Amino acid sequence: MSALEPALAYPTAYPPILDTPQLSDEELACSLAATMSQHAGGPVWLFAYGSLIWRPECNSVERRRARVHGYHRGLYLWSQEHRGTPQKPGLVFGLDRGGSCTGFAYRLHDEHLQASLMALWKREMPYPSYRPHWLTCRLEDGSKVQALGFVLERHLPTYAGNLPDDLLVQVLASACGRSGSCRDYVEQTITALRSHAMPDRNLEARFKRWLEMALTPASAIPPGCVQGTQPT
Repeated sequence: MSALEPALAYPTAYPPILDTPQLSDEELACSLAATMSQHAGGPVWLFAYGSLIWRPECNSVERRRARVHGYHRGLYLWSQEHRGTPQKPGLVFGLDRGGSCTGFAYRLHDEHLQASLMALWKREMPYPSYRPHWLTCRLEDGSKVQALGFVLERHLPTYAGNLPDDLLVQVLASACGRSGSCRDYVEQTITALRSHAMPDRNLEARFKRWLEMALTPASAIPPGCVQGTQPT
């Protein structure tokens, strides 16, 4: 197992100033084409470690429990659309260097594959925050597949790093985007992981601590937040 590589942390006030332009449809298409050009052939697999577990984007013909070594799940990415706004960003999960991560590997349906992948790109990469990468996933039977995953880019402004608890509490108490609140997103991911017998105990412990520190009730949705239907 790879040693957990500490996430970078940037001392900052909330909200941060993020001057990051959205990717155009043409840029998304170029990114998708470049990624698929590196595919070794055969079935296309997708590794899900966050909201793709409880709200898949693509049609799949098979779902297998899987683990990726060399990367871990972290709430390290500023979200300016789905779970926040440019004025008050939220946070979403990404894969960062070190450790390992459990999730699901989805074997995607060949039919309408290009359209499904473009929908995935639009969901996961409205901003240039991730690096699509082919990961080696070990399935529960010990076999391995190459699966598409979204890895964090540490050099970009949208990389939040491992923020201190007091700042995270501010984000969870106030951030909300078109898909709902940041708090709801984290809670649903924790619930989904536990329901599939792959709990992220470190995340659960931190979330419990954040709620104890929070100024608003755990069940509250930030003011003005309307639950969405397209979580990411």
